[in-house]
Amino acid sequence: MRGYKQFGYIYLMKFVKQLFDFYLNASVHVALSVYCLLRITAILNDIELNSHLTFFLFFGTISCYSFIKYGVEAEKYILVSNSYHRSIQVFSILCLIVSAYHGIYLQADSWIILVILILLTGLYAIPVLPQVKNLRNLGWLKIVMVALVWAGVTVVLPITEIGQDLNWDNLVSLVQRILLVLVLLIPFEIRDMAYDKPELNTIPQRIGVTKTKVFGAFLVLVYFFLTFLKDEITPLELISKGLIFLALGVMIYVTKRNQSKYYASFWVEAIPVFWLCVVLVLNYFS
Repeated sequence: MRGYKQFGYIYLMKFVKQLFDFYLNASVHVALSVYCLLRITAILNDIELNSHLTFFLFFGTISCYSFIKYGVEAEKYILVSNSYHRSIQVFSILCLIVSAYHGIYLQADSWIILVILILLTGLYAIPVLPQVKNLRNLGWLKIVMVALVWAGVTVVLPITEIGQDLNWDNLVSLVQRILLVLVLLIPFEIRDMAYDKPELNTIPQRIGVTKTKVFGAFLVLVYFFLTFLKDEITPLELISKGLIFLALGVMIYVTKRNQSKYYASFWVEAIPVFWLCVVLVLNYFS
């Protein structure tokens, strides 16, 4: 009897691990991070978040990131021989269908911004230069493009969708969000040094791990102190960004070249989730 229980426990743990790995590999965790940043923008700006925009971005992020990760070349993404990758492919296609449905209900102005962001994403993944497969292969540029897309999606879109114009405070938030994503990408850049080709010229390849971490720490400082340039600063925003400032600082400090399997793919990408939890708790007690 004890042997059956032990076997059942081992099988359960194996299933949980497989499910968790699928959650990460299918980009659901990335989509959750995008959702959290979207919610944070809505709460800090006291605006109502359009449910169609929420579902569109959540499911769209899954399909978009899966395409970038597993098939920047179309034929490799369509003709999948690996059963595990095929399951991710089917899942991402279903998510794309759901995303497309909700996209029908978005405002025309939102679609103008989305087209621009989709073009940036396309430049990231699709070959555009004769000597460069895609802009993803320009290491220093790829993180800037990712940061621009994330910031546009999570700051500009929710404000545009409700018909508001961007004001000074929104522009400051936009710059801060770009810096936040750049900082979150640094652990990935350091981790991928073992796999990136030397000609990619990523930031860690060009200046080394230590200087990259110093650069990240500088970005964290700029990110936080930009808050004081806003015309209106609420205690909720100041305290929550102060806590994220500390979390980002710790993240940069503990980042190293030889990382654990889930450090960047789970813990680093969970920082927006942590930030949303902080905002929700502070907002509840305020």
